[in-house]
Amino acid sequence: MQISNLDWFTPQFIYILLSAVVAVLIWIEGEMLKKTDGKLPQSKFFQISSLIDTSWFFISVVLLYVIDFKPLAVAVPAAYGIYTVFGWVYGTRLLKRKGIPDSPKDLVIPVKYIAYSQSFAIIFFGLCLLVLTSPWLPLTQ
Repeated sequence: MQISNLDWFTPQFIYILLSAVVAVLIWIEGEMLKKTDGKLPQSKFFQISSLIDTSWFFISVVLLYVIDFKPLAVAVPAAYGIYTVFGWVYGTRLLKRKGIPDSPKDLVIPVKYIAYSQSFAIIFFGLCLLVLTSPWLPLTQ
């Protein structure tokens, strides 16, 4: 299958490329949380990164309806949506076990939640790479 010069550079491609970047940010956030034993790092990078990956849920939901995703590519926004919703539920359940703190400064992200996020980041990054390279792979669409 031959692809001409810029036929591959579509809104779908840009979204999935940026999704791969979000996956990397999720991984880095997890590493930062591990270094602080689950306490929220006092880092501008961490704050911006967290804002980006939280916003990415809403962006993904909107783009799921705006962009005409190919069948394999629709898995990217769908997976991110599922991860986020289940993450909110799972994180809340984990925090309720220890008691929800009164202040964000007292918040400690459970190790299990960090593992959940980083596991997703690895799989999500791989999914993004698969979708990005699929036009050049001998896959049936």
